[in-house]
Amino acid sequence: MKKLKFGIPKGSLQAATISLFEKSGWKININGRNYFPDINDNTIECNICRAQEMPRYVESSALDAGLTGKDWIQENKSDVVVVDDLIYSKISQNPARWVLAVPAASKIKKLEDLQGKKVATELVNYTKNFFKEKNIVVDVEFSWGATEAKVVSGLADAIVEVTETGSTIKAHGLKIICELMQTNTQLIANKKSYKDPWKKAKIEQIILLLKGALTAENMVGLKMNVPKERMDAIIAILPSLNFPTIASLHDIGWVSVEVIVEVKTVRDLIPRLINAGAQGIIEYPLNKVI
Repeated sequence: MKKLKFGIPKGSLQAATISLFEKSGWKININGRNYFPDINDNTIECNICRAQEMPRYVESSALDAGLTGKDWIQENKSDVVVVDDLIYSKISQNPARWVLAVPAASKIKKLEDLQGKKVATELVNYTKNFFKEKNIVVDVEFSWGATEAKVVSGLADAIVEVTETGSTIKAHGLKIICELMQTNTQLIANKKSYKDPWKKAKIEQIILLLKGALTAENMVGLKMNVPKERMDAIIAILPSLNFPTIASLHDIGWVSVEVIVEVKTVRDLIPRLINAGAQGIIEYPLNKVI
């Protein structure tokens, strides 16, 4: 039996990835420190590894495919197939940013002020190339976690760190000088594996269902009963992916209307629907929207 060796990112993305797979139809069970979790699909073999290392393992054929960040693909200069973008986060749906930050009281105001200074980061290769292209000589050193503390304690003049909102940077008494890159989760594949028809089809199945689950996270279903004479008013209010589903009820004067809407619209939408004549409104969660 053919198997697809798939990499699950360890660390901050692990829980979100496993949750997303479960909504997509795959249950992944992690037991203790086991790096080879069980999955309810005998055609997939899961491996857990750090997102930073994922591109190297996929490029070397140790894995057929996996999830990692755009940043780590560029950091490793990995020769892999970027199959699709998957933006997901517990905080927001926005891409994360790698930024250059210095102490708020620092005299460093612009990139050129870093000439001859020390920069701490986990994104070493990309940062070196970034400054090289701008003809600014800096000493870039590797930082394994707690990077903000390096500049606060004076071990470095600046840091290059990843952030979404910038709140953590600010909380450490730092200010952002510039943005180096934006990053998000990407599904990557080994070039040889992606040429295999069976493996390519399996990867595309995973992408289809993961993206369906991602779309569903921000949407809910609404179902309601509507008097026929109020249908035009209700339809005018309803946002929809396409068109609402309308079904006749036992009482010929009423119909059932079902629609998929964005979560953020519901709090304002339901009172408007009631005022327009809708009754028996039910809101329900969705696993996938494809």
